[in-house]
Amino acid sequence: MNDRTVALDGTAAAGAAAPTGPRPLTRRSAPRWIRSYSAALVAFETVSAAVAAGAVLLARGTYLDVSTPLLWGALGLVVAWPALLGATGAYSERVYGTGSDEYRRVGRAGFLLLAFASFLSYAAQLDLSRILVVVAIPALTLVTLLGRYAARIQLRRLRSAGRCTKRVVVVGRGGAVLELVERLQRERYAGLDVVAACVTPADRVRVTQGAGVPVGGLDDVLSLAAEVDADTIAVTSASETAAQYLRQLSWQLEGTGIELLVAPGLIEVAGPRLHIRPFEGLPLLSVEQPCFEGWRRVIKGGFDRAVAAVVLVLLAPVLAGIAIAVKLTSPGPVLYRQERIGLNGSSFTMLKFRSMIADADRRLEDLRGDNISDGLLFKMRSDPRVTPVGRLLRRLSLDELPQLFNVVRGTMSLVGPRPPLPGEVARYDNQVSRRLLVKPGLTGLWQISGRSDLSWEESVRLDLRYVENWSLALDMLILWKTGRAVLSRSGAY
Repeated sequence: MNDRTVALDGTAAAGAAAPTGPRPLTRRSAPRWIRSYSAALVAFETVSAAVAAGAVLLARGTYLDVSTPLLWGALGLVVAWPALLGATGAYSERVYGTGSDEYRRVGRAGFLLLAFASFLSYAAQLDLSRILVVVAIPALTLVTLLGRYAARIQLRRLRSAGRCTKRVVVVGRGGAVLELVERLQRERYAGLDVVAACVTPADRVRVTQGAGVPVGGLDDVLSLAAEVDADTIAVTSASETAAQYLRQLSWQLEGTGIELLVAPGLIEVAGPRLHIRPFEGLPLLSVEQPCFEGWRRVIKGGFDRAVAAVVLVLLAPVLAGIAIAVKLTSPGPVLYRQERIGLNGSSFTMLKFRSMIADADRRLEDLRGDNISDGLLFKMRSDPRVTPVGRLLRRLSLDELPQLFNVVRGTMSLVGPRPPLPGEVARYDNQVSRRLLVKPGLTGLWQISGRSDLSWEESVRLDLRYVENWSLALDMLILWKTGRAVLSRSGAY
């Protein structure tokens, strides 16, 4: 491989050239797993439509009377449902396993089917039955969404095991390439398996050592993709990649079936805040500002306090039992009070059930040498200060329950960044300080992503991702996944 490159600041390097030469790649067919996955979805959703249609006919006592509009409507349902799903892109490979985008397309198909059936029934004065329009179609949409959810879980499980993945060549500057490679290797469930990288000559040694995959120059993308049998090219931030180079690369990939992905520089900003806006024919990426005030915050605060109050009432016997167990098994107070930093840097007293011996804080310095944390926190897998009851409480996250009182008081939220200690905040830089723009949470992205097993950098990244992309829907999703994280007990010690 040669080292002719294109400068990634938008100018051509000496002797550089965009990807040129004969196209070394032939048209790729869809991977076998995609065809099987799509066929399984079509079969399930066609059968679901047939069951829904049969149920409607049985409910109305209509069977094989061809003069009955309802019979033709039921048969049309079996044909129309998979057809509409295909028309809305629900069978597109790029949405498989993505979650919200896939569900949105299924919901759009359900809405179109409902609207079409309603219009047809009204305009043609057909007796299609309210059961078909009001019950069967919404139920079919719900069953399809549940099926997609189950399929997504299975697909993510297979991808985490290294199956059903795309083979990716990452292109760009060394630092950006290494960051994207590390992220894709960590989040294997995304289904992108990095098999090679193409970088500038100065970065080749560093990337080879850090990524552990074959590395070529920027003009070697096509030949290297053919060599490693790649089906996807991922280019790091377009602001770092020459526009002419990226344009030439997209032309070179035409007709090959290879997907071209471009990773935005704002990697922590999620889809809902990113929009393509055309200005006089020029497509620009519009980034909405994060929302820290307004009606959604009012709703979030009211929801947090109402749910926390209800949970406290429902769990009152459990809280009392835990309090008695803590009091009887070790001397000291039942509750552990600690100063934490909340919204906009204000301090508050966070409550927890005491899981350590009474003078645990004074013994901390003696254990500093056993700290396994790579950041500002103190972590120890087998902390001798933890009591037997406290170890059980930590495993099940029951020691966190008194923080519901903090939520009711308004100093914490059900979902948010991890509440930091004053000593941590004193060492924050400007970037990490953005964690203080929202209330700390009883749970958060860090809770459902590994808890204490996370590195400092990873926990900060997750907190910042939450701050940048907060929404009511995201809160609901995190609350749903928290139960599974607690039951799995991973990262709790």
